[in-house]
Amino acid sequence: MKYLNAALILPKDLVEELQKYIQGSYLYIPAQKDQHKKWGELSGFRTELKQRNLKIRQEFSSGTSMEDLAESYFLSIHAIKKILYRK
Repeated sequence: MKYLNAALILPKDLVEELQKYIQGSYLYIPAQKDQHKKWGELSGFRTELKQRNLKIRQEFSSGTSMEDLAESYFLSIHAIKKILYRK
């Protein structure tokens, strides 16, 4: 999240109205529900994890052991099991 100077992006009247309630502090304005993004959607990391997990499942199906997968992907055996057995 980055901080923006309200005086640079909001109308002067709105800034003055906000100053009646808060001055010199940070104000968080949440996104509207229909605009909210899930974790990792903006950065693309969610997609990367899906692709990695698919590859792990494919390698396991091809005979790679859980131990080898854990070592290759720098994950614990427990994390590998969660990826493999998640529905």
